[in-house]
Order: sequence, then C-alpha cells, then structure tokens
Amino acid sequence: MNISVCITVFNEEKNISKLIISLLRQTKKPSEIVIVDGGSNDRTVDLIRHFQKKEKRIKLLIRKCSRAEGRNLAVELSRNEIIAMTDAGCIARRDWLEKIFKPFANEEIDVTAGFYDMTVENSMQKAMSVFLGILPNQFDVNFLPSTRSIAFRKRVWEKVGGFPENLKDTAEDTVFNYKLMKEDVKIARVKDAGVEWKMPDTLKEFLKKIYLYAKGDAKSGLWIYPLKGIMSHNLKVLLKIIMYSFGVILLLVGIYKQFILIFLLCCVFIYSYRAYYKVYKEFRSVRVGLWGVLLQYVSDIVAVTGFIRGSF
Repeated sequence: MNISVCITVFNEEKNISKLIISLLRQTKKPSEIVIVDGGSNDRTVDLIRHFQKKEKRIKLLIRKCSRAEGRNLAVELSRNEIIAMTDAGCIARRDWLEKIFKPFANEEIDVTAGFYDMTVENSMQKAMSVFLGILPNQFDVNFLPSTRSIAFRKRVWEKVGGFPENLKDTAEDTVFNYKLMKEDVKIARVKDAGVEWKMPDTLKEFLKKIYLYAKGDAKSGLWIYPLKGIMSHNLKVLLKIIMYSFGVILLLVGIYKQFILIFLLCCVFIYSYRAYYKVYKEFRSVRVGLWGVLLQYVSDIVAVTGFIRGSF
C-alpha cells in the first residue's frame, strides 16, 4: 500500500530543504510528496522547484490560501488512500513513515498519531518546550494527534469534512481532531513515529506562536475538548483572565489595606514558584527554571490578548 505525504508551507526557506531531504531518505518511501505553498514571498518555492528537477515524486501547487485550505488542497491532489502530514518546521526521522504507516495493516485503524521531539539549543528553548508542546513523559493513551506527525485514511478526512477552512490562523488541527473524536474513529498512538520540531530562536517567535494558538482556539469555539475536560485550552485562558482581574482588584484594594497587599504578594510568589518548578523538574536546571517564570507571565499576557482577539 502506498502513502502520500501532504504539506502546506508559507515562507519556509529556512526549513523546507531539511524537511524534503528527510522525507526523501525515509526507510519507507512515499509514492508522492504533495506541497501546497500559500503564497510565499521568500525563496521557498525556488528551493522546492530545485528538488523537483531531481525528484519526480514532488508535486507543487502555489495558491494563496490559509493553512487549513492548503492542507485540504494537498489531500485532494494526492493519489493514495493513506495520507501522512507533517509541518515545514519539522524534520522527519528516517523511519517516521514506516512507523506511522504500520498500524494501517489493521483495517479498523483510521488515524495514526505520531509524536514529535522538541529540539533545543539553549536554556530559553528548553523552557519554551514546556509551554509549547507535549513532553515525552506526557505521551499516553489520551494523546491527541498533531499535524506535525499524523497519518489518516482519506475516507476519514472526507467523512469529517476535512480541515476547517473558516479558521485562518491556527487551530485547524484542533477542530479536525475534535471532529475525529465525535466520529469515534480508531486512533493508533505510536510514540516512536517521530519528527523533530525546533523550538523558536527568539522570544518574539515564541510569543507569536502563543498568540496565534490562543487566537485560533478562541475562534474554534471549543470549550470542552474531548479527553481534556476542564483542562481545555479556552477554559484555561478564561481562568487566567479571572485570575489576573482578581489580582488587579487586590492591588487596588491593597493600596488602602496592607494585609491585602501582603496576601497578593504571597499569591504572586506561589504562582511564580509553580512556574519555576514546572520547568525545573523537567530539566533540573535553575537557569532553565528561571526562564520558566519569565515565559509564564509573558505567555499569559499574550495568550489572553490572543484569546480576546479571537473571541471578537
């Protein structure tokens, strides 16, 4: 049985070559690599065309579109029943396709959820990984697929109506997963079907991701997410809004009543220590833990901003 790899890209000249090379070197060869470019204005398209000259399996469509539209177009253009997806910021391990494809030998399996390793080079990126993704020790039977490492039958994609094209920013895979859950599809979770996902190089890139994630989740309108319950992202951000609003009220009251200000400072200390320890326990580094405190507060502010923007 053959497998198609479908990718959508936009201004990925820094990453696209590494991804294509990793896909061409797979132990299980894809019969085609379908790439939809969403209107890049850098050298992304030129680099893809360079690979096309040597490799006939690469198909390229240039269409100014959202990420969800690009994903759907790539699937529509593909010739095979089994579709694998990853993102341009990732590099596939040599056996990624082989591992993510294997569960489809069972006809009852509709989707395979692979995993991703977050690659880091410094203390800041280590701390970022705790906020941006799922850590290896958190991978379990409730892990939900990510488009960084996923494969599915095309008939399932058709059944749920593809990726939601009304979402222009992010969260298209969140809604896609939600529709899979509603249809009760059979998902195989394969931890060693892995890709490498590089953490942002700068704080600005990190905050942009947090903002877009929060904005997209708000626009999705999903409050109670399957398998997440009260830990669903929108509920968590709403809780942050309540928490910070309450903090401002305590600060104003604390101007007149000192014991209220002391109580507020105790709350800030506890929240800061919680952020520190959340990161420290993963890396056993004080420096990384301190980055966790900074990232907690700035990501909270940016997530709330994105959530409010997405809600309206």
